[in-house]
Amino acid sequence: MYKYNSKFISILFIGHLAIDNIIRFNKPNTPSLGGTVTFGSLALRNYTKHVNIGIISNIGKKNFYASFINKFNKKNIDLDGIKWSDSLNTNFVLNYLDHSRILTLKSKSPNLNFDDIPNFYKINKPDIIVLAPLCNEISYEYVSRIVLEFPKSYIGIDLQGFIRNINEKGEVSYISNKELLEKVYNIIELIGDRLILKGSEIEMKLLTGKENLGEVMEYFQKFKNKGIYIMTLGENGSMIKKEEAPIIRVPAFKPVEVIDETGAGDVYLAIFLYEFMTSNRSRHDIEASAYLASAAASYLVEENGPAGFQRKTKVLKRVNSKNYIN
Repeated sequence: MYKYNSKFISILFIGHLAIDNIIRFNKPNTPSLGGTVTFGSLALRNYTKHVNIGIISNIGKKNFYASFINKFNKKNIDLDGIKWSDSLNTNFVLNYLDHSRILTLKSKSPNLNFDDIPNFYKINKPDIIVLAPLCNEISYEYVSRIVLEFPKSYIGIDLQGFIRNINEKGEVSYISNKELLEKVYNIIELIGDRLILKGSEIEMKLLTGKENLGEVMEYFQKFKNKGIYIMTLGENGSMIKKEEAPIIRVPAFKPVEVIDETGAGDVYLAIFLYEFMTSNRSRHDIEASAYLASAAASYLVEENGPAGFQRKTKVLKRVNSKNYIN
């Protein structure tokens, strides 16, 4: 049974739980649980026990392995916000070759409905809400109701699932789509100062229409809010922008070996949000939070699937080692 502690900060992850079928160099692996909600919540729970974690999702019964839920129950993660539907679950095939991948959506759970959020969260309002769709299951209306219902919560955005183009064959691509991009621009304006947005290099370039990395980050000044914008760059680390202050550049830490890169950005976002919220939220704190997030992500890639999560004490050791890739 989930145990809520009023002394801890609370983080609510919202988005689909996916079944990932990973193929690496033409060799399929056993299906595993995936998605930002999965990687973010489990990584954060392994990182620290001093946080309340909840999940809002919609699971399709027809092709979901019910045993996967045990992973969350054992970690004291609240699952009362999960709605079970008599449908197929969100299911991706991830075909990796070198450092690129081909992503295909085989099936999709129903879109999320704001009215399915338990009253518990409307009474015990979370400090952070992470909106992490995988295939456009979170609408602008949903976000607008989140903003109104939780006026003091910081809102983390994982960009990927807001801007993915998915064709009739389920093939996922990042092609400029005016409607999807306008939706994100409107969400940025809507959330304003409470926004923490994270995207990969390809996602942020698509969102801004810029190719130069510095210009990508400077682009967000146009919104004239106090939000934080994070671009993850894989082996090249990450870049962070807040208002007119200089860009913060954070290196990537060297893993012992690279086994599976899936979910590294999700871990980065979850750890960053927690560290930021438990700090004084100064520029120095933003940078320190990003170093911890980068180190935590470097551990994830050393294992298959959602297995490479580490405690904060171990992450701190890697931060202090200063063993960077570049």
